[in-house]
Amino acid sequence: MKVIYERPTSWANKVTHYCPGCTHGVAHRLVAELVDEMGLVDKTIGVWPVGCAVLGYDYFNFDSVEAAHGRAPAMATGIKVTNPDNFVFTYQGDGDLASIGMAEIVHAAARGWPITVIFINNGNYGMTGGQMAPTTLLGQKTTTSPLGRTPQANGFPIRVAEMLAQLDGPAYIARVSLDSPVNIRKAKSAMRKAFNAQVRGIGFSLVECLSTCPTNWKLTPVESMERVRKEVMPYFPLGEFKVVEGVL
Repeated sequence: MKVIYERPTSWANKVTHYCPGCTHGVAHRLVAELVDEMGLVDKTIGVWPVGCAVLGYDYFNFDSVEAAHGRAPAMATGIKVTNPDNFVFTYQGDGDLASIGMAEIVHAAARGWPITVIFINNGNYGMTGGQMAPTTLLGQKTTTSPLGRTPQANGFPIRVAEMLAQLDGPAYIARVSLDSPVNIRKAKSAMRKAFNAQVRGIGFSLVECLSTCPTNWKLTPVESMERVRKEVMPYFPLGEFKVVEGVL
């Protein structure tokens, strides 16, 4: 029998702790496939966040470190400076990156140092009970916005990809979605470009991934995918927001 689909060698054979319907596992799979396909298994160092992906280091067969909350870009920068031949990426949620780590990500992008960031946007603090995050949509109810987010009380959701794309440092900035097979294939293509930006020494790269959180959204996995398409994508449109020559 011909094998047409198998586990990437860089992806550990372990059951993850993620909730049913969560698309962290999809993002993990894409990272593992690219690390394998680009021959980076022995060169990769992952920097993991505080949040739902805090145990990410358990699921991959390459070197990893754990960062303090929000500090993954600073740690990744230090690792890359001292180990310039390694491939260094951070994997962060919206609470980690866009709230407590906002200063870290802005300055990492402004420096333009060749590190890669995989940014998971599911609109809330998933691990700690579903509190409001900088990406929580207007009207969305969370444990800390039980009546729904309002601009008067909470400000507007932050479009991280568009914001960072205005800086001179980044080489590649994109937003993708993990809601369907078609969009997952497009997400992998964007991640490959982000990886290339580092491998070729061009500069900083970030891929924002629209993800689900069925548990805290109080929806089924199928309903969560529909919400991404109907509610999240209109505010966070998909696309490439900065592409420097050479990353394609």
